[in-house]
Amino acid sequence: MDRFDSNPLLEVGGGPGLEENVNGPSLIRVPDWVGNALGRYYLYFAHHEGATIRLAWADHIEGPYTVHEPGALHLADSCFPTSRPDGVPDMFYAHIASPDVHVLEEEREIRMYFHGWHSDGRQLTRVATSTDGLNFTVREELLGPSYFRVFRHGGAWYALAMPGLLLRSEDGLTNFVPGPRLFNKDMRHSAVLLHDDLLHVFYTQAHSAPESILYATIDVSSDWQDWRETPPQFVAAPQTFWEGSEEPNEPSKRGAILTRVHQLRDPAVFEEGGQTYLFYSGGGEYAIGGSRLTLPA
Repeated sequence: MDRFDSNPLLEVGGGPGLEENVNGPSLIRVPDWVGNALGRYYLYFAHHEGATIRLAWADHIEGPYTVHEPGALHLADSCFPTSRPDGVPDMFYAHIASPDVHVLEEEREIRMYFHGWHSDGRQLTRVATSTDGLNFTVREELLGPSYFRVFRHGGAWYALAMPGLLLRSEDGLTNFVPGPRLFNKDMRHSAVLLHDDLLHVFYTQAHSAPESILYATIDVSSDWQDWRETPPQFVAAPQTFWEGSEEPNEPSKRGAILTRVHQLRDPAVFEEGGQTYLFYSGGGEYAIGGSRLTLPA
């Protein structure tokens, strides 16, 4: 993994829209059919307990990135509760997070999968659509658990949710049917990239010391109910200050973290011009960086 010299791309305290916590990057190349784009690349991200899916833009993949202060999607427009409903645990905090954004060229559509707290206390996923990447319309249907990472294969849509639940939909918008559970209960956030019949999966594990980016593959040439992951391979651990390398190496915990810690989280994979890129959160949820990556042969 070859880290960008320009890292961190975004960091807590770096300006408006970068308060307290930054996590969950998802990058797209803005399609040519979008008029008056802010820049060539849109980097979506979130606050773990925030009310907005945030957005930063750049003309070069390594930045500099400028925060679009209005954001891309707001809690009030998400169909999720905007405050804690009666009867749900105190741990409930109304929020939206974890954008997973895709460009559908033929449909001239941009889709964003994201999650929020449902009124029954569960974190669940919805999808929103857009024609410009800045203004999204949310579909009310609840699709499944949190942290959807979506890919298309064989005419269907699939999602890998946390922790390791595989789901399948005919159109990617409705009726995601649960399938096998892969990986393990400590799997946290993942990123997926499909090459032919091989799904590349990058992920992290809660309760690890340090929480690091791991890699596995899934052969998707068989029936989806039979898919299984390979043993994990190590990709990266914190090695720079902004990634938390100077903080104590302690087991990570589930949930938000509002201080810099010795952890990498939230891998997000992007491919352009034959080059694979991996974006991720460093210092726990204190900054976002990027890297070039060479996939195993």
